[in-house]
Formats: sequence, C-alpha cells, structure tokens
Amino acid sequence: MHSALFLIEFGAIILGLGLLGRVAGRLKFSPIPLYLLAGLAFGTGGLLPMGASEEFVAIGAEIGVILLLLMLGLEYTATDLVSNLKTQYPAGLVDFALNAVPGAVAALLMGWGPVAAVVLAGVTWISSSGVIAKVMGDLGRVGNRETPVILSILVLEDLAMAVYLPIITALLAGVSLAAGSATLAIALGVAGAVLFIAVRFGRHISRFVSSDDPEKLLLVVLGLTLLVAGIAQQLQVSAAVGAFLVGIALSGEVAEGTHTLLSPLRDLFAAVFFVFFGLHTDPASIPPVLLPALALAVVTAGTKIATGHWAAKRAGVGIKGRWRAGGTLVARGEFSIVIAGLAVTAGIEPALGPLATAYVLILVVIGPLTARYTEPVAAWISSRRTAPRPATLAEVSTQPGSSKDLKDQAQDPVGRA
Repeated sequence: MHSALFLIEFGAIILGLGLLGRVAGRLKFSPIPLYLLAGLAFGTGGLLPMGASEEFVAIGAEIGVILLLLMLGLEYTATDLVSNLKTQYPAGLVDFALNAVPGAVAALLMGWGPVAAVVLAGVTWISSSGVIAKVMGDLGRVGNRETPVILSILVLEDLAMAVYLPIITALLAGVSLAAGSATLAIALGVAGAVLFIAVRFGRHISRFVSSDDPEKLLLVVLGLTLLVAGIAQQLQVSAAVGAFLVGIALSGEVAEGTHTLLSPLRDLFAAVFFVFFGLHTDPASIPPVLLPALALAVVTAGTKIATGHWAAKRAGVGIKGRWRAGGTLVARGEFSIVIAGLAVTAGIEPALGPLATAYVLILVVIGPLTARYTEPVAAWISSRRTAPRPATLAEVSTQPGSSKDLKDQAQDPVGRA
C-alpha cells in the first residue's frame, strides 16, 4: 500500500513538473518559479501535503544539485578556468562587494545575527548559472562579446563556493574556530588537489571515461560524479563543488557526449530539487517577509547590473554590451536555494527560508526581463538626456531670422549690414 501511494505521489509530481515546464516554455520564461510554487502548494501548510514520497524527493533533490554543477563544469576546460581566475578576479571581488554586502546588512538590520548574515550574503551574491545560460541561449547572445565576461563572473562565483560552503557548513554546525579553520583548510586542500588533477591529468581522465557505447559512458560518468561528490562531502567540501570539478576534468568528445546524455537527467532532478525546497517552506510564512524580499531584490538587481557593466567595461566591451552583461546577471536561483536550504535544515532562522524563496521567485522572474530590456531602457534614457532642449520664446525672438530681427533690419538696413 505504501509503495502504491509512493508511486502515485511521485508520478503526480513528475507529471505536474512536465506540465508546468510546458506552460513556462510557452510563456518564454524560466520554469523555476513554477517549480517553487508547486512545492509550496504540496508541502508543509500547502493545499495537499505529501508524505509518502518525501524521503525519495530529498535524495532526488541532492542528486539534482550535483548534476546541475556537473553540467556547468562541462562547459569549461581546466585551462579556461585557470585563465579566468588570472584575468577576471577583480570582477569577482567587485561582484562580492556589491552583492554579498546588501544581504549581510539586511540580515543584521532584521536582527538575525552574524551567522544568518553570512548565509543571506551568499543568497544575494550568487547568480543563477542555469537560468542565465538558458536566457542567453533564448536571446541568441551566446556569441556576443560580453558573453565571456558573464561566464567568467559565473565561474568565479562557482569557485568561490568551494570556500564559502565549507565556511557556512562549519558556522551552521556551531563548531569552534579551530575546528572550522581545519575544515576550511581540508576543503581548500581537496578542491585544490582536484583542480590540479583536472588541469594536469584531464586528458587521461577523459580517455579513461570515454566509451562509444552511450550506456557505458552514462554509467561511468554518473558513477564517478556521485562517488567524487560523496567523498568531497565526507571531507567537508560541498558535494556540488566536487561535481563541478569532475565536469572541469572532462573535455572534448567525452564532455559533449556526457552533456547530451545527462541533460534530461539534470532537468528532471533539478526540477525535483526546486520542488523539494518549496515542500519545506510554509506558504503562510512568506507574506510577512515579502516586503523585505522585494526591497532586497530591487537593491541587488541594481548592484548586479552595476557589476556586469563594470566588468564588461574593464574588458573593453561597448556600451550596449555593458548593459546587456549587467542585465543578464540579475537572476538568482539554484545556489541561493542551496545556501538557504542548508540554513533551513540547521534551523538557524525560521524566516530565512521563506525570505530566500520569495527573493528567488522575484528575481528569477525579473532576471529574464532585465536581460532583455536593460540595454534598450538604458539607451532610451541616454537619448532623452542628450536630446536637444526646445528653445524658449525669448531665445527664439533673439535668433537670426526671427520676426524681431527682420523687423529691425527693415527699419535700419544700413546698421544691420
């Protein structure tokens, strides 16, 4: 009986996600808000709470995060990664300063304490790689000159998670400063070792994984990713970061084949992840934090636009490309939910989960709009500022050829000559 109920519940979830994805596709925006709303509707305090499939959904959500980061890592080679670190790190520092600080300040103003401030700083700092990649593809901007700048910032944010997530884990666990420092040192050491292996031995890893049989390739890559993610998590490094570094290590035909094979699985489990977060948020807890979430969304949308504009200008991109870069970076999504989810699980601040959900909902809807319209709006404002001002009546009367000048010239032709 329990098995039948589980199949019914989980089947209903997958079917519902498919229908919501179809609706989002027709409306031409990200399905993430609809997935979150679905989780809110069927979770704690929702319209029809589900219980039989909750444990399986939790596991699926964790796999979803791992696959999201694996697929992101497949987009970059280890050489590209090192090059981005060397050339674009100032943009990463500006990104952190402009976008993490508002979240920390907001948490402190609401009286949530320093640990919650560090968590909310991460929520407002990290852009959504998944949403942004989809938006750039939909708008046909993958080949634009500002695109490498956008990707560099996203890569730096993802790498920063290798440092940030162990810190958050230690803070939420309430460990001592010495234990936290040891955890961070281990995390950095493991991440550095995996990155070194990816740079030096990436070709050998790709050759080992490579297979002409799609079934074998799928099993080997998926198994390797889950294995490395689990070991990374056991060593106090984020499982997501471990998966990202596996993606970095794979290159060439292996990366292309893996991307094709795992894309459907990534989409399935990523959708389950967003539903899982919604399931653990009581809809009644969102209205009290809606205004703070909206204010924070407006402020950090502006700071992300400023970040992209500055980074693109530094890279020599034209004015239009600078505004496009800024507008494209606005969307928040998977990482913001991951960070907030860690805090919710630890029970640090009851209002943090609802605030993060409302914040992501707002920006994941606004993000595609800012990506499309920031540049034309900026161009319109600029044209309004530089448009010639209409002449006043007094100025017209003194201009050559005015009726007053013609009258005076007729009365005194010699003096005007």
